[in-house]
Amino acid sequence: MWANDLRTMGEDEVLAKAEELKKSLFNLKIQKATGQLNNTALLGKTRKDLARVLSVIRERNLKGKK
Repeated sequence: MWANDLRTMGEDEVLAKAEELKKSLFNLKIQKATGQLNNTALLGKTRKDLARVLSVIRERNLKGKK
């Protein structure tokens, strides 16, 4: 997922994507704890994607305050 793609999305879409990634990250953590997760690289990828989404949301909030 690219940050430029997120910037072209609408506000609702970005917020929905953040919630989706939070749930996905939670599920991956549970799978890892129970030994069901085969590809542990998904944890890092999901965490970085979530950080990108939250960064775009923060950028929008800062633009709106000016």
